[in-house]
Amino acid sequence: MFRGKKYQESAKQIDKAALYDTGDAMALVVKTATAKFDETVELHVKLGVDSRHADQQVRGAIVLPHGTGKTQRVLVFAKADKAEAAKAAGADYVGEMDMVEKIQKENWFDYDVVVASPDMMGVVGRLGKILGPKGLMPSPKAGTVTPDVAKAVTEIKAGKVEYRLDKTNIIHCPIGKVSFGAEKLTENFNALMGAIIKAKPAAAKGQYIRSCVCAATMGPGVKINAAKLM
Repeated sequence: MFRGKKYQESAKQIDKAALYDTGDAMALVVKTATAKFDETVELHVKLGVDSRHADQQVRGAIVLPHGTGKTQRVLVFAKADKAEAAKAAGADYVGEMDMVEKIQKENWFDYDVVVASPDMMGVVGRLGKILGPKGLMPSPKAGTVTPDVAKAVTEIKAGKVEYRLDKTNIIHCPIGKVSFGAEKLTENFNALMGAIIKAKPAAAKGQYIRSCVCAATMGPGVKINAAKLM
């Protein structure tokens, strides 16, 4: 894979064989981010579980202490008082069947998170094949199917992130922007890793955290000493 000159220069500052302490790792991520825009910092954690088994799923959501640096656009399926409460909490789009039809007919995706009240799931369920593959389907585990839609909207706007395993048993999750600096990124990292460790399935055997890497959008990955986190 071809890498540009800036990337190669940045990569030289990182010892590929080393496992860094969290604070040092975040300082390196910030230092080696050379893009002209404010890069997103992502955490990639490989877990020693088998996501094919229902009892080894790792999924949840947490409000990061300093948010993600990105304002999420929220679509809420709710009616009557709950719809009004969602609007008051800052939801970008609120509706019922009208929103379902818009998504079905127009292939509309101008939102980042979908929230639904439990009584709307019969309607929202029709969108499973459209929203599911994009990871947008509301779920009780992620806190996006809830009677308190207003609270869900408030938390998402405050920097709530959802973490879940992909098919290769890796969690990919944003923990902020390069402009946050090492200290705030470290606090966000610690909050997210704490939640992932707490979510360890009882059925998981052996080493739970196999590897832990942080990287800015255009920057090289920095390996973190996961053993110190457990």
